[in-house]
Amino acid sequence: MRLIDRYLLRQLLGPVVLATLALTAVALLSQSLAGLDLIVNQRQSALVFLKVTLLYMPQLINLILPIAVFVAALVALNRLHTEQEIVVCFAGGMSRWRVISPAIRLACTIAFLALLLNIFVQPLSFRTLRQELFQVRTDLAATLVREGEFTEPAPGLTVYAQSVDGQGNLRNLFIHQIKPDGATTTYTAEQGRVGRAQGRPALFMKNGSNQEFSGRGVLNYLTFDEYIFDLEPLANSDELIHYKPSDRYLHELFFPDLQQDWERRNRLELLAEGNARLASPLYNIAFMALALAAIIGGGFSRFGYGRRIAVIGAIAALVRLAGFLVQSACEDNAWLNIGQYAVPLLCVWGAMAAIFRQKVSRYIDITRPRADVLAGARA
Repeated sequence: MRLIDRYLLRQLLGPVVLATLALTAVALLSQSLAGLDLIVNQRQSALVFLKVTLLYMPQLINLILPIAVFVAALVALNRLHTEQEIVVCFAGGMSRWRVISPAIRLACTIAFLALLLNIFVQPLSFRTLRQELFQVRTDLAATLVREGEFTEPAPGLTVYAQSVDGQGNLRNLFIHQIKPDGATTTYTAEQGRVGRAQGRPALFMKNGSNQEFSGRGVLNYLTFDEYIFDLEPLANSDELIHYKPSDRYLHELFFPDLQQDWERRNRLELLAEGNARLASPLYNIAFMALALAAIIGGGFSRFGYGRRIAVIGAIAALVRLAGFLVQSACEDNAWLNIGQYAVPLLCVWGAMAAIFRQKVSRYIDITRPRADVLAGARA
């Protein structure tokens, strides 16, 4: 790679990295606010909250990358063009392709990395995320008791705790149980904590009493220093983890098990997701081409390219919106999956046509004023 190519690549790479980090941080902040339910209502630790938030990152990065590429390329190219560095490249005999090739190579590299994220990293992280959310949803300590509320975790069972501290300790615990034979049992305890006894989930209660009223009118009253309440019946669940299309690997999307009822009914949705995984990295190249068209697709201007950038920005938004609409339509018609590739490729073709629509003028008239010379060196 020649010196000028490395220089242009460095000028683009820095803003792309910074824009990606900044937009990812904003997206993570938004995602973390949406996930505060894990701490507030589900009483999970900050470590679980952080793990769930980070597992969303591969999908967030894939959504953010084309925008980061577009914004960063506009900033870097606008500065290079305004400071006449690109004009000098043209005046020095460089072709348009030679000038834009570092940007296109960078976009292709980013597209390849995005493809790897789509094929391998995203399904792995989302499967781990689904398992983590399943554990949170079936967490007995979180579902059994809600601070200051009467809950019914199972038919015939009512649980109340006055307070729950950060370590999961229950204060002033009340449990009322109606058994199938009609007998009722009431437990009260000063303290309680969910744990395991001999490998089985259990509720350990301390300093309390047990009142049992049998169906024959007999009342038994006992006090205890420690009592173990078996939670195994509540832990038994036939619920299984269901992987959504976003959680599946590429071969599972293109070749689903049609013997499974859900996969047979949602075959088109799986196919649309698979093609979206392969097509979405192309938007990195398309948006880089649009940024190049916004700056290099017209003549040099000392007053900036605000109007041209605004028009190209609107086109970029419409292109990405069209991509989402086509992906949604593919869930009803398999043939429309061709459109998922056509939208970004047509965008690349249109942007390249705008860049190469004019020939570069290599003739410089030294008798013309400097401003005219620069205007004549078409970018």
